[in-house]
Amino acid sequence: MEQYYVTGMSCAACQARVEKAVSAVPGVKNCAVSLLTNSMGVEGTADSAAVIKAVTDAGYGARLKAAASSQDTVAPNYDNELKDTETPGIRNRLIASLILLIPLMYVSMGHMLWDWSLPGFLDGNHIAMGLYELLLSAGIMIINQRFFISGSKGLIHRALNMDTLVAMGSAASFGYSVYALFAMTMAEKAGDTDKVMSLMDEFYFESAAMILTLITVGKLLEAVSKGRTTDALKELMKLAPKTAILMIDGTEKEVPIEQVKVHDRFVVRPGSSIPVDGIVTEGSSAVNESALTGESIPVDKNPGDTVSAATINESGYMICEATHVGKDTTLSQIIQMVSDAAATKAPIAKIADKVSGVFVPVVIGIAVITLIIWLSAGQSAGFSLARAISVLVISCPCALGLATPVAIMVGNGMGAKHGIMFKTAASLEKTGEVQIVALDKTGTITQGEPKVVGIYEAAGVDRKELLDTAFALESRSEHPLARAIVNYAVQQHISAADVTDFHAVSGNGLGAVLDTAEIYGGNRDYISSKADMDEKELILADEISGKGETPLFFAKAGRFLGIISVADVIKEDSPKAISELKSMGIHVVMLTGDNEKTAAAIASQAGVDEVVAGVKPDGKEAVIADLQKYGKVAMVGDGINDAPALTRADMGIAIGAGTDVAIDAADVVLMKNRLPDVAAAIRLSRATLRNIHENLFWAFFYNIIGIPLAAGAYIQAFGWTLNPMFGAAAMSLSSFCVVTNALRLNLFDMNDSSKDRPGKHALGGESLLGRALPDQVNDNKKEETAMEIKVNGMMCAHCEAHVKEALEKLDGVTEARADHDAGLVTLTVTKEIAEDDLKASVEAAGYEYAGIR
Repeated sequence: MEQYYVTGMSCAACQARVEKAVSAVPGVKNCAVSLLTNSMGVEGTADSAAVIKAVTDAGYGARLKAAASSQDTVAPNYDNELKDTETPGIRNRLIASLILLIPLMYVSMGHMLWDWSLPGFLDGNHIAMGLYELLLSAGIMIINQRFFISGSKGLIHRALNMDTLVAMGSAASFGYSVYALFAMTMAEKAGDTDKVMSLMDEFYFESAAMILTLITVGKLLEAVSKGRTTDALKELMKLAPKTAILMIDGTEKEVPIEQVKVHDRFVVRPGSSIPVDGIVTEGSSAVNESALTGESIPVDKNPGDTVSAATINESGYMICEATHVGKDTTLSQIIQMVSDAAATKAPIAKIADKVSGVFVPVVIGIAVITLIIWLSAGQSAGFSLARAISVLVISCPCALGLATPVAIMVGNGMGAKHGIMFKTAASLEKTGEVQIVALDKTGTITQGEPKVVGIYEAAGVDRKELLDTAFALESRSEHPLARAIVNYAVQQHISAADVTDFHAVSGNGLGAVLDTAEIYGGNRDYISSKADMDEKELILADEISGKGETPLFFAKAGRFLGIISVADVIKEDSPKAISELKSMGIHVVMLTGDNEKTAAAIASQAGVDEVVAGVKPDGKEAVIADLQKYGKVAMVGDGINDAPALTRADMGIAIGAGTDVAIDAADVVLMKNRLPDVAAAIRLSRATLRNIHENLFWAFFYNIIGIPLAAGAYIQAFGWTLNPMFGAAAMSLSSFCVVTNALRLNLFDMNDSSKDRPGKHALGGESLLGRALPDQVNDNKKEETAMEIKVNGMMCAHCEAHVKEALEKLDGVTEARADHDAGLVTLTVTKEIAEDDLKASVEAAGYEYAGIR
């Protein structure tokens, strides 16, 4: 998407005109114009010169935003993009207008209505009073000439806008008043005192001036409020450090941030901001990452850990190596993401766009008809003109144009502050509409790495002896299950004893010698051959497996020591997050490649509505397609293998920042690895959509009620009329009310689940697929058959995954489901597979092939 600045827009009609003009350029696939940020996003192959020419021909100005190329190392300067250059100019115009308006209103309203005394040179001289009002109102019109310039351009280019309405209303008031002044001059010359006095009531100089001044007041309030909608983005931009301290030949040197290159070594002192993304090479500290993730608890950083630009080093001294600089840092990407979202248009905005495109011509038509009807009804020219002018100045297309983008901008900013990134305005709108959430198990519901969850020492065995033996043995292994035991032992401050004669028995376990005693660890069959286990211990092992955990058995000198169970445990906040999703009426499905037993155990703990087990990576996309038959689906994942499913889903959500591939495929990016943020994103989306509905209701309701009132439609029934000045005041406040209502989103607590309610199309908790394994969608599906092979050495879900991956690479194997407890792999094949190929694949994965069952 190419982004442009657009100048000269004043209302939703301008926005619609620019969009229509650019959309007509050959090669433009999509165009979205934002009145809020005066920007435009264009997708397609059209040349930028052709796009700019189309905008210019429509009566506006455009220029390309400076975009960083792929070779740039300096982050784009977003400050100018959001710098408020509009408010100071409007404020100055308002002050100058008020200086002239106060003496004008003193004479025209104070003297005429309340008989305030006049200066000597005006007292009793009606012609002088008329000239006085003419000069002051003309001065105010000159000060606010931009309305007339913009309105005239709109007429010339047949692109009528709000400025056209304001200019016509003010000019009509002034023009008629000038006519009345000349008529008064002629009447006074003729000595017709009665006519002179009656013509004094036909002056609308103050209306012409007041209309412009009140519209300027509204524009000022609107500009200030619009500026506040981008506060969150401005705060992100302020976080970017301006300098960095490089370590050059052992010497610290402070340089501008633009001079930092990838692989440079930089110093981070306590209390300072980290300048660029990098990896810690020396030192350790606690880093506050709340600027990027919204998480206030500092994160410990040690050598090898990554750090991000704009996060705060709270304690220690660190030396880091730069990995991403300029536009590639996490901070720059977040800013770019939020900025890009502001340049897109939410689908709901199309309603207002259609109305805005014809709004101004229709209003002018209504004003002309109003004038004709009242003149035909026998009313005076002054009365009829006042009604027509009121119609012109009360009508407000701005409120329609701002109803959606201001809410989207505030919602996006709120999300960014809490580590929730919506890539487009459409994703912010549509996230709240999801009915089904599919969660990838590993890394999303669970921690993504095995941990010790149970220690069961045998009768007469001390727990310390079991842990010492297990740590001494597993500290030499690289297996994921070994790391779980090692990490646990380190946390318990246990020291690893030295062992000799360490050896691994492929697919079974480990062996070594500790203080002359032989020690062993591994699966049940292997340890059963080294030590005796009674029936009670075997039953316990089955119970552990039934819970989805992996039991590891240990023996020493022919004596069974006990079992340590390991599992990929669910995150502490996963059950609560899933419960919150269900309370919103969302059907929660867990997808996993694990066998059904393990999957069922995790699903039971997490509390999901449905589980689909044994799904291979490319099978996730087929499951999402199946679920989409029942409603709108959001897929939540973090890995490369989740990318197809994230793309297929109605809403793809990458959690924990995920991999680059997952982020590219996703519509929403959650910076924190927290499942509750999925519910928070849905809440924020629903709150934003409610706010948009409120804004649109107000914008439409205001015009539906206000235009007939201005035209005098209620005079017969209620005697209500509307002075053009009050019409201008109402117009000014309409946009201000819409923007202020959008700012209320800043008070919304997206983590508060107490008000969660099911959506309109909630599905509930009943099974949708009605089976553990869905049919795989494949238009060219061949006839499939099943076969089973025996594989020795699988000890856990990780082993199952390795065997599964190896076998599914074989041509003709569409699916492999491994069960480490049974030592079996069930294959779904479309043709006969040579046994030698099966054996080679299993052994290449590091396990023992034991034949076809």
